[in-house]
Amino acid sequence: MNATLQRIAVLTTCLAVGGLAVSRSTGSSTANSWDQKAAAAYLDRRASWWMEWPKSACDHETFCVSCHTAVPYALSRSALRKPLAETALSASERRLLDNVTKRVRLWKEVAPFYSDADRGAHKTVESRGTESVLNALILASNDAQNGKLSDETRIALDNMWSEQQTTGDKKGAWLWLRFANEPWEADDSDFYGAILAALAVGTAPGNYRAKPEIQNNFKLLAEYLNRGAPRRRPSIALFSCGLRRKCPGSSNRKSKKRSSRNF
Repeated sequence: MNATLQRIAVLTTCLAVGGLAVSRSTGSSTANSWDQKAAAAYLDRRASWWMEWPKSACDHETFCVSCHTAVPYALSRSALRKPLAETALSASERRLLDNVTKRVRLWKEVAPFYSDADRGAHKTVESRGTESVLNALILASNDAQNGKLSDETRIALDNMWSEQQTTGDKKGAWLWLRFANEPWEADDSDFYGAILAALAVGTAPGNYRAKPEIQNNFKLLAEYLNRGAPRRRPSIALFSCGLRRKCPGSSNRKSKKRSSRNF
């Protein structure tokens, strides 16, 4: 991916996580300045292509939930539903959610996206850590639209916490895939993954953030995010800037200022 396309993709993901603002006034110049229906069709078509791509196929008739394609789609597509007067998920959205739900239910049976045997050392644990966060974020974001935490999302969040690191320099974070694919799967993407985990917690409805049983895990996550010693690449710094609004308590004011300065 060339640098320009990469920047566009990163910005798209950031907008999705931050809550893409779509005009709700059909008479406004903003609403009429772009074709929302064409945008929705493109997103659905691109997501469908990914789901059908042979290289994304996984066991149990599932597919890889990619950081760079499926997650931005899952977080942003719903923003077009009200402007287009849609009353239900698109076919691609439903298929993605069904896929994530299936892998959550079969968490102990499904194979990781990548394994040490076929992609090198640490890929099994990195795959588990990465997927656990992505599953929780996608399902929590969907639940937020109806205001009720589903059983599947609760299981996904439990799976996520079970993969959290509790010792070492990554304490509070998750082991994350490394494929030299910035910012999604790079050497410093553990921090990016921790941001997504915090967003999952902050997005989950039913005041999930305040559940007593997750407070120790959340404390570890917040401490990891607030350490923030190394300079983060601009794309990751941008994600950090919205954390205090999406998930209060996950980052302090000092950490936010440092992220803004780095960006």
